[in-house]
Amino acid sequence: MLDPSKIAEMMQQAQQMQSKMQNELSELRVLGQAGGGMVKVNVDGNHNCLSVEIDEAVVDKADISMLQDLIQAAINDAARRVEEKRMEQARSAAGNMGIPGLF
Repeated sequence: MLDPSKIAEMMQQAQQMQSKMQNELSELRVLGQAGGGMVKVNVDGNHNCLSVEIDEAVVDKADISMLQDLIQAAINDAARRVEEKRMEQARSAAGNMGIPGLF
């Protein structure tokens, strides 16, 4: 049977770790790219787009759809990278709490 004081302690540790992770994610900066770096987006750990850089070479009025596709791909790349970082943090936190195999 679990000791209630241990459960309360574990809950407190979990809340502290969650707060720490949220702070780290808000400070996280990730670069997503497409078109060999012709389109770049900087995103924070909460998926907020902070900046977009577009090389002049991909700006063609006759082919706006290509530019739109590159922007979309860069945003998706950044989102994937954020999720990878989130999972790394979650695995690290689970390991620090002594919970193997949680993530």
